[in-house]
Amino acid sequence: MRPRKDPETARLEARIPVQVYDTMLRAAELRGMTLTGFVMATAGEDARRVVEEAEILRMAQADQVRFAEALIDPPKPNDRLKRAAKRHAALIQPR
Repeated sequence: MRPRKDPETARLEARIPVQVYDTMLRAAELRGMTLTGFVMATAGEDARRVVEEAEILRMAQADQVRFAEALIDPPKPNDRLKRAAKRHAALIQPR
């Protein structure tokens, strides 16, 4: 990989079917955008949405209430959790 000349941008090259290219070019024209601008807008928005869906935890209202209650008044650790904490401490050494 060659170093980028402009640290604020990156180059993307892709081989796509001519029909897809023509459709994207027509869509860009209909929006009054360049093909680069159209690809940045549509791919960037889709990428943002995919990342958001992967990183944001969505819960039903009842689950939100139970989660908040568990944070405010956490249950006492059971034997299984205590064993897991000991195994974790043995595996993970502080630096």
